[in-house]
Amino acid sequence: MSGKSLVIGDGGWGMAIALSLHRAGRQTHVWGFDPAYTEEVARTRDNRKFLGGIPIPEDILWTSDVDAALEGVDEVYSVVPTQFIRPTFTRFGDRLRGLPLYSASKGLELSTLQRPTQILAEVIGDDSMLGVVSGPSHAEETARGLATSLVAAAKNPALAERAQEHLASDAVRAYTSKDLVGVELGGALKNIIALGAGIADGIGLGDNAKAALVSRGLVEMARFGEAQGAQRETFFGLSGAGDLMVTCYSQHSRNRSLGEAIGRGEKLQEILAKTEKVAEGVWTCQAIHGAADRLGVDMPITSQVYAILFEENDPRQAVRDLMTRPARAERDFSS
Repeated sequence: MSGKSLVIGDGGWGMAIALSLHRAGRQTHVWGFDPAYTEEVARTRDNRKFLGGIPIPEDILWTSDVDAALEGVDEVYSVVPTQFIRPTFTRFGDRLRGLPLYSASKGLELSTLQRPTQILAEVIGDDSMLGVVSGPSHAEETARGLATSLVAAAKNPALAERAQEHLASDAVRAYTSKDLVGVELGGALKNIIALGAGIADGIGLGDNAKAALVSRGLVEMARFGEAQGAQRETFFGLSGAGDLMVTCYSQHSRNRSLGEAIGRGEKLQEILAKTEKVAEGVWTCQAIHGAADRLGVDMPITSQVYAILFEENDPRQAVRDLMTRPARAERDFSS
């Protein structure tokens, strides 16, 4: 397969995307913001901070030089933590205009409540070539070539089909979707529920309670997505239910692990200070909590997770509050 892809973001998921493209036959560049660290990775071929121990092929360019990163590329993947998309892509400016640009970030910008593709459209000044890649895909497994299924979404079907083709290998199977908003929101919202699942693990609620939380959390995700113009059905596919399951149950999930630490009594700021890895659900919960109130969308699990994280509410009281809400039919998706 001819062509050259640029991955902007040198964290674990950026590395996993780069390795997937490389396995599929694409020439691949990876750009990171820290010159000293990118030089170290280029020399050692080991991304020790974010996904150590997985060899990086010599022919993957690893750089912090914008000009070198962009040389000859015909598509770009944005794999930057959502809160840093705007300053990162300001460095590239309009040089990305006209190139297919796929977001693989999962979150909402706290200051604006914008999805990653909305941020990218503002910075680049064009939204005609934007797409999303999402799904149940922990970097630790995808980078090692374990079987992974993804969804490529774009308003323009040709853009989604392009990513589908370029990522496809015997280790990655990609599907397409026209519901860019739903696919993008699924990847953001599931992190909030994963925090709740981790809290449930931390206080020892058991499997019954966790299964109920995940199931009703999916309903919350779909309810908010519909209010934003997404299709409900999208949330019951790979980018919704699939991503939700892997994030709520996996040992690799940063959001579930952070929630578990909270459930054991650790403080949020202390946890965040101990790692360079990003748990997007913390900031997404903050953003969604305010947005749901303004939109009049009932999200009881999100509200309780927010209260635990930012108001230091007792997790066990949060469970009691959820369990004693007014009774209703299961298929009453309104609340």
